[in-house]
Amino acid sequence: MIRKYIPLSYTLKDFDYHLPEELIAQKPAIPRDHSRLLVYDRESGTIRDDYFYNIGKYLPSQTSLVVNNSKVEKCRLLFNDDKIEIFVTKAVDDRIVEAMVRPGKKFKPGKTVELAVGLSAKTLNIAEDGIRTIELSRSLDDAITEKYKHTPFPPYIERDESLADRYQTIYAKDEGSKAAPTAGLHFTPELISKLEKQGIEKKEVTLHVGLGTFAPVKTDKIEDHIMHSEWYQISADQASALNRSKTITAVGTTSVRVLESAKKIGQKFTACSGETDIFITPGYTFQSVDHLITNFHLPKSTLLMLISAFIGFDEMKKVYQHAIKEEYRFYSFGDAMLLL
Repeated sequence: MIRKYIPLSYTLKDFDYHLPEELIAQKPAIPRDHSRLLVYDRESGTIRDDYFYNIGKYLPSQTSLVVNNSKVEKCRLLFNDDKIEIFVTKAVDDRIVEAMVRPGKKFKPGKTVELAVGLSAKTLNIAEDGIRTIELSRSLDDAITEKYKHTPFPPYIERDESLADRYQTIYAKDEGSKAAPTAGLHFTPELISKLEKQGIEKKEVTLHVGLGTFAPVKTDKIEDHIMHSEWYQISADQASALNRSKTITAVGTTSVRVLESAKKIGQKFTACSGETDIFITPGYTFQSVDHLITNFHLPKSTLLMLISAFIGFDEMKKVYQHAIKEEYRFYSFGDAMLLL
C-alpha cells in the first residue's frame, strides 16, 4: 500500500521552462565521467560547478550509493525503412506483445500486417489508450525478428545504434527497461572503485523503467495525473545493507521510486518486489533518500516534479535557471547534478 499525502497546489504550467534546443545532448560525454556536475547544497542553498569524476569530493562519508541495475531492452521494431514501428511495451509471451504502433491505421483488430519477409503481425485487440495486443508470426528472440530490433532512444535524440552500449549503465544486468536509468550513465568502473576506496559502497536495486515514468502529464492539476506502474525489486542482502547505511544517495529518480516504495514509515527495508505507481510531487515527505544524483529532466515531466519535491519548487527553478545560463547539457545523454 502506497502511503497517501496531500500534494501542494501546483498546476502543470508551473513545471514548464524554456530550453534552447542546442542544450539537448545528442551524444554522451567521453569518457562517461567527464560530463559536468552541478552540486546543490539544500542547507546552504549554494551551487557549485564541477565535473562528474570529482563527485567523490562532495558525497558524504560512507553513504550508500543506490543504483538501478535494470538493462534497457531493444524493444523498438522498425520495418520498411522505418515507416512501420512496433514499440513493445510488454511481452505477454514470446509471440504475443502489447505495443504502441505506427501508423495506427495499419493495425486494426483482426488485420494481419506483413512486416518483412517471413514476419507478420496480427492485431488482436486495441485498448482505450491505443495500445495494441499483437501476435507476431515468429518469436521475439527468433533470428528474423532480432534483425529489426533497435535501442529505444528517446525522441529528442537522433537514433544512432553505435551509441547503444552508451545507453546502458556499466552495472546493467537483467533486461526489462524501455528507457535507461540515465543518472547512472556517468559512472565508470574506475570511478566506482575510487568511491569504494573512500568507503562509499554501491548497492543495487531493480526497477524496470516503463513508459509511465516518461508519459507526458496532460492534466492541469498535477494530482489528477495517473502514473503507470513499474516492476521493482530489492533482494534480502541489499535490504540488510541498506538498513546498515549511514545515509543513502540515490542514483536517479528510478532508484528513488524503488526506495520510497519499499520503505514504510518507521519501518526498515525488507526483501520485496512488485509494482509501484508512486507519484512524488511537492509536499511529499521522503522516508529513505538523503541525497540524489540525477540528470536534467524535461519540462512538465513527473521527474521534474520529483526533483521539486526533493529540494523545493523555488530551489528547482533556481537550479535549472543556473544550468541553462551555464549551458549544461540536458536530458538522457546530458550532464548531471548532485542534490545534497
